[in-house]
Amino acid sequence: MKKVIFITASFLLFGYFVQAQTPSSQTKDWSKLDLTGRAADHFMIQFGSDTWTGKPDSVKTGGGFSRHFNIYFMYDKPFKTNPHYSVAFGAGVGTSNIFFDDHTLVDIKSAAAALPFHHIDSISSHYAKSKVTTIYFQAPVELRYFSDPEHPSKSWKYAAGLKVGTLLKAYTKSKNYVNSAGNSIYGKTFIEKRISNRFFNASDVELTGRVGYGIISLDMGYTITPIIRDGFGPVMNKFSIGFTISGL
Repeated sequence: MKKVIFITASFLLFGYFVQAQTPSSQTKDWSKLDLTGRAADHFMIQFGSDTWTGKPDSVKTGGGFSRHFNIYFMYDKPFKTNPHYSVAFGAGVGTSNIFFDDHTLVDIKSAAAALPFHHIDSISSHYAKSKVTTIYFQAPVELRYFSDPEHPSKSWKYAAGLKVGTLLKAYTKSKNYVNSAGNSIYGKTFIEKRISNRFFNASDVELTGRVGYGIISLDMGYTITPIIRDGFGPVMNKFSIGFTISGL
């Protein structure tokens, strides 16, 4: 949680610095400019690292690059009195892939009251790789700042906001079933996929921030809603950090 607070504060301080370096909007008559057709991050692709915070020792992540991949279409509306600022909102899909230690089995098809994270001993057969994937339909909202509102593709940019989402699908994907010696039993391309939304929160709310220049920005996010439904497992939240490519 301290990491989240530090990064969020860094975003806020950077935005303040950028604003302080920009000439006052009152020196220019913005009413004579038409900014409705500007390319101002109407399309965003995000990719980066994900982690579950607050997880207990029984939840052993690892064994792969836990990551997210998101796509959003946004509508950007600049403020009439000061178009350095704008409000943007839209819709899209956010995915998260959390990889687990090769001796951990996440049994999302279990009939148990809480989501089991089974530890498989070293003398038993197990999957070489496994992950949990969640897919949410999301509606992002951002308060944006552009140092050059007329030319966003050549501008410093800063954005803070949130995403509200609803769960579309949750599943586990396990690959390459091996014996205790690490030898493949069914072949390295063998995959088992299990689908169930039962244990996962049906909705999520994520605080977000971005800072960058032109079409590239560094983004971060923190879900204030737990990953697992209340009473169905440990209370964990998702922290993300990555890059956004934006334009149009």
